[in-house]
Amino acid sequence: MIRIGVIGYGYWGPNLVRNCFEATGAEVACVSDLRAERLARVSSRYPTIRTTQNFRELIEDPAIDAVAIATPVSTHYDLALLALQQGKHVLVEKPLASNTDQVQHLIDLAQNRNRVLMVDHTFVYTGAVRKIRELVDSGSLGEIYYYDSVRVNLGLFQHDVNVLWDLAVHDLSIMDYVLPFRPCAVSATGLNHVPGGTENIAYLTLFFEGNQIAHIHANWLAPVKLRRTLIGASRKMIVYDDLEQSEKIKVYDKGITLNNHHNPEKMYQLMVGYRTGDMLAPQIDGTEALRCEIDHFLRCIQQQEEPMTGGAAGLRVVEILQAASQSMAQHGRPVELRLTTLEATA
Repeated sequence: MIRIGVIGYGYWGPNLVRNCFEATGAEVACVSDLRAERLARVSSRYPTIRTTQNFRELIEDPAIDAVAIATPVSTHYDLALLALQQGKHVLVEKPLASNTDQVQHLIDLAQNRNRVLMVDHTFVYTGAVRKIRELVDSGSLGEIYYYDSVRVNLGLFQHDVNVLWDLAVHDLSIMDYVLPFRPCAVSATGLNHVPGGTENIAYLTLFFEGNQIAHIHANWLAPVKLRRTLIGASRKMIVYDDLEQSEKIKVYDKGITLNNHHNPEKMYQLMVGYRTGDMLAPQIDGTEALRCEIDHFLRCIQQQEEPMTGGAAGLRVVEILQAASQSMAQHGRPVELRLTTLEATA
């Protein structure tokens, strides 16, 4: 039995506690939050779970094997660092930390202590995203051309990160999981409309070495909630709408065909033809993503495996977010990604 302590019982913490509480092979031993009224809700719903306003008490408890952190981004590094130093396995809400240096330090410490470090990239564990990965891996889509996403809503405004770190992080984790290539540079623009706040609307473009591009529109100040992604490829195209109840993924047999005589002197005879075929809405696993994620976290602890969303995935995503913030501060100037260069030369 793996005994888990959860730090933070605000927006996401209750979901973590519920799924850990119901997971086979796990026991929620303690929940920590600075607000007494939140802990009162824990005690009311889960009378067997111990609560504390002192997170150090939870982390330093030798009976606790793993710690799940659901607190503001600015606190992720310090809490995860302390937990790893106490020999705990660690699951951290996205993003893993505030910069790449912090993430790399956590990775190194987890490896030295032989502990599991995992980031809560929840969408990777959804049936929809796993089906997209399956379609990409099968080659049935053909050559990937673009990833285009709109992720907007009214709120929740964050005080310590901008909208890219809050919303675009989901798309970055999805791309990191489903696409067979990495971006080499990013460009971002955005604005803040709340005095003293961070950018609440942003546009992020990712560039790749090949003939691909990705674009993400993230916005806290939209009148409606949209979670829609288009993945364009040479043979088929995907529309992924996370707000759809029954058909989250639609695969369209649509595209263009290029007819060319392969004669440089007759390039003007290049013709573009349009192909329109059927639409398929594949069946996907409806299991709650967080349940799949918690089960995966427990299995990685038990079998000493590297998580699908381990430290390396968290590092790649944070590097993009960090570069995007740098680009945004310079009005969209492209910023090269160092990790992609290192991977290419490895």
